[in-house]
Amino acid sequence: MIRKRLGKGLQALIPEIEDAPMAEALELPITQIQLNPYQPRKTFNEEKLAELARSVGQHGILQPLIVRPAGQSFELVAGERRLRAAGIAGLEQVPVVVKLLSDREMMEMALIENLQREDLNPLEEAEAYKRLQDEYGYTQEQLAERIGKSRSAVANTLRLLALHPDVRGELASGRLSEGHARAILALSLEKQADAARRAIELGLSVRETERLTNQLPKARSEREKKPDKDVYLADLEDRLRQACGTAVHVRMMGKAGGKLEIQFHDLGELERLCELLF
Repeated sequence: MIRKRLGKGLQALIPEIEDAPMAEALELPITQIQLNPYQPRKTFNEEKLAELARSVGQHGILQPLIVRPAGQSFELVAGERRLRAAGIAGLEQVPVVVKLLSDREMMEMALIENLQREDLNPLEEAEAYKRLQDEYGYTQEQLAERIGKSRSAVANTLRLLALHPDVRGELASGRLSEGHARAILALSLEKQADAARRAIELGLSVRETERLTNQLPKARSEREKKPDKDVYLADLEDRLRQACGTAVHVRMMGKAGGKLEIQFHDLGELERLCELLF
């Protein structure tokens, strides 16, 4: 397997995902394992899942799942495909290794596992980045460092969330590539869905889709009607997140006014933020 380059923090967690020794594993009933609430992957290839289930039925699970305690049961950290395949194969128990992990570590590990295996579609990857930003105050620079990508690559992935919902659906299904989606981002929201439909129906290449977006009426001017305020606010949010160490949102209300939201998770963090502000 070719492994994507990951940041130092995530790289340190890789052995816990890939190399959990079977000797440390214990058998756990499938009914006691809850799915990972931070799983960034939304879709699973049914054909590949059925193939894995056949293998599990014949040979069992060769690599234990990673779980963490959750009250009287356990939450899955890594290995959802194996868990689903075990259920399909009719297994009642699976080998697991129990780890004590925070919510943040759990979210990061779920992201790593999928990035390593290149299992996430571009939209799922963007949503995972956004969740790390919103819930844990990651800046684009911090995300880039953690996952071993450039800041511009992270920014471009996050931009996919600005696509029309219909276009996002086509991107998630694989009917539209990430390159096509980036080209369509040049259009206003109203024209994106039509451009995506035409690109799919006509089988356009990415270059041809770029030419299509340039030919559509007002494609450029409509985009330029929006000043760089959105870009400015995004950059400002990024800098505020870095300064505060938590999620920050700037909400515009009208042409000039708005509100600033700073997230905290407990009273200790609130006190820390107050010290920064006052």
